[in-house]
Amino acid sequence: MRRSLLRVTVLSAVAAVAFTGCVDESGIPSSHASVPAAAVGAAGVAAPSTGVALPDFSPLVEAVGPAVVNIAVTSVDRSPRASGGLPFDENDPFFEFFRRFGIPGPGQGQESQPRVQQGVGSGFILSADGYILTNAHVVEGATEVTVRLTDKREFKAKVIGADKRTDVALIKIDAKGLPVVKTGNPEASRPGQWVLAVGSPFGLENSVTAGIISAKARRLDGDSFVNFIQTDVAINPGNSGGPLINLQGEVIGINSQIYSRSGGYMGISFSIPIDTALKVKDQLQKFGKVSRGKLGVVIQGMDKDLAQSFGLDKPEGALVNSVESGGPADKAGLQAGDIIQQVDGVKVDDSGDLPRVIGSRNPGDSVKLRIWRGKGTRDITVKLGEQADERVNLGQQSDEGAAAAAGGKLGLVIRQVNAREAQRAGVAAGLVVEQATGAAARAGIRPGDLILAVSNQKVTTTEQLRQAIDGASAAKAVPLLIQRGEVQQYVVVRLQ
Repeated sequence: MRRSLLRVTVLSAVAAVAFTGCVDESGIPSSHASVPAAAVGAAGVAAPSTGVALPDFSPLVEAVGPAVVNIAVTSVDRSPRASGGLPFDENDPFFEFFRRFGIPGPGQGQESQPRVQQGVGSGFILSADGYILTNAHVVEGATEVTVRLTDKREFKAKVIGADKRTDVALIKIDAKGLPVVKTGNPEASRPGQWVLAVGSPFGLENSVTAGIISAKARRLDGDSFVNFIQTDVAINPGNSGGPLINLQGEVIGINSQIYSRSGGYMGISFSIPIDTALKVKDQLQKFGKVSRGKLGVVIQGMDKDLAQSFGLDKPEGALVNSVESGGPADKAGLQAGDIIQQVDGVKVDDSGDLPRVIGSRNPGDSVKLRIWRGKGTRDITVKLGEQADERVNLGQQSDEGAAAAAGGKLGLVIRQVNAREAQRAGVAAGLVVEQATGAAARAGIRPGDLILAVSNQKVTTTEQLRQAIDGASAAKAVPLLIQRGEVQQYVVVRLQ
């Protein structure tokens, strides 16, 4: 079955939020959302017969358009579905039987035939020496990224880094004297103001659409680190990563998602505020990844009944459900039942504010929390830890566009084992293989395997695995202790 690169997140029975980035280059559909009849800009006011003055966007397009790029992405799908096999579903009634005896499930054990996929997205140039912002989901899994400018020049791009939590990626092309965008202040924008989007919907380069800001500070399910700008600008697959521009010709956002029943434009689009994106960009440019502060608590929102039961007049703040043992909050004396009302003087209106505020701080920073406990307020200072990555791809793109791990071409996508998986496997900790390609796949490692050690060195975090691989980089092969089902065995991965 042909896999589309359009990703959809279901929000209700009748609606969905869809990432709008890469679209398969399978041709242009016979019909798609049209450009709004009233295209509005900063200058060149037109006066229709109705007497209503409608500004002209053309000066903005001429100024900003050359700095907007088309991004063509090549990726490889190695999933069983790509080769016609069936996925091994743990909800299958025979799952436990296959797991217990270490037998490959349906679709496993057969060699997946890799399938090359092509997709397109958008981006915009931040610096004359070739740094470009786009969406993380546009370049996710890319083996090759090609940037096409409006003057028809093409460049191979290097992915500097990508942050899935904010859906921001930074790529770089080897060029000088490029046109650049001017960034603005999204906080100064207001609902009802006109905005413009430039991008490559369905691969149609430098397409321009216009609309208004519908709302600000929108939060979507699973996106606790971004307060989106909602617009009614026509955004379609291929627009992702392109700029959202105000009437001053300033970029105030990155077009990222749409709210849709069909996967196409239906009048509700979401953009990442540019100030959020630039903070991520700075870390990606310096370190290749984003580090975020960690408090170490589980929280929930407040409602009227909860507020009253805790002696509060208004349902504001984040209620602490539990505190991670030995974590930063635990060491500072935070307790279950505390209500976090402020962080360094910044008000926490609801629970969704807290991850964003803490996530904007660096590991090791000290923050002062104002909490409500025992019908009174008190201040607690917490030294933040570091949030673990949701998952780490040990096959990041190198300068040549090949999958290369730190210290060797490992070709693994891994994450930490969760409590349920650890209990079922009978281990205390380990790393779950989510994807195996290249050297790892040739060694026989496959998704679902647990990595427990490198040689005789136990690994329980992605960073430990990185360090162990780096330490073994002089060798031509690395022995990994893996567990499949209830059987543990060493597998030798040849790095060269």
